[in-house]
Amino acid sequence: MSATTAPPVPVTQGRTVERGPSGGVLNRRRGKVATIIMLVLAIVWLFPLLWALYNSFRSYSYTQTNGYLSFGGWTTENYSNAWSRGNFGLHLKNSLLITIPAVVITLFLSSLVAFVLARFSYRFNLTLLGVFLAANLLPPQALLIPVFRMFREIPLPTFMSESGTMLNSFWALILVNTAFQMGFCTFVLSNYMKTLPYEIYESAEMDGAGIWRQYWQLTMPLVRPALAALATLQVTWVYNEFFWATVLISRGNKLPVTSALNNLRGQFFADTNLVAAGSIIVALPVLIVFFVLQKQFVSGLTLGSTKG
Repeated sequence: MSATTAPPVPVTQGRTVERGPSGGVLNRRRGKVATIIMLVLAIVWLFPLLWALYNSFRSYSYTQTNGYLSFGGWTTENYSNAWSRGNFGLHLKNSLLITIPAVVITLFLSSLVAFVLARFSYRFNLTLLGVFLAANLLPPQALLIPVFRMFREIPLPTFMSESGTMLNSFWALILVNTAFQMGFCTFVLSNYMKTLPYEIYESAEMDGAGIWRQYWQLTMPLVRPALAALATLQVTWVYNEFFWATVLISRGNKLPVTSALNNLRGQFFADTNLVAAGSIIVALPVLIVFFVLQKQFVSGLTLGSTKG
């Protein structure tokens, strides 16, 4: 057998190009331009967060005297003051009591519906999916009054709600976030499950596996990347949710952490450096979740993109 030789590197109008891993031609100049553009976009995207982080370590009196474009006035008191004044310990606990159950319930119910939509074919298959997606198409402001009146009339035991209704309870925010997020999660999971080979279900049926076993022991392990990606998105969306929290919760000790930033604003002026420190504290849990699930998030978004 004769040894195969690599194809020559083409030269186009005095510009050297390289072949990519898949055999395509990659232009060096275009690659550098694309890298510069992405770097600029990344800086523009991260600038608000970096600017808030920069000013959170600076004294408000120093920036008022020397301007925000100055350099100096370093301090860490903004974080301790923001933590105590904003009562972030209580409000972070509230956010966890809302976010974790909402994300778990949303993903569990969405996976059940997605399994039915992907596994079985019947007349109202697409109609059912459209019903779940309808919640994502309606603006929350349009449902403000109906949802508020409905939750005001739904009774709850006193151990679940001090007010005796859904209002001023964590269950209100858990249910409303679950209802609004199920459509998107069902859509993503159903399309992901449709990429799974049908032969594995036929083999499972021959081995005597029922529908529940096919869902729990066969399908759920295979869709873990998609679940991790959705979990990252859902934690971000539910944790940062502000609209429904201000509508359904009127007691200050029940508000999530995003609403606690209002406690850092004074009556006549706002210490922007203190607010910046509070914003970093609020954003830190979401950043930790993203970096912990970063690999699963990327693999969940890209897996299956080259199929078919």
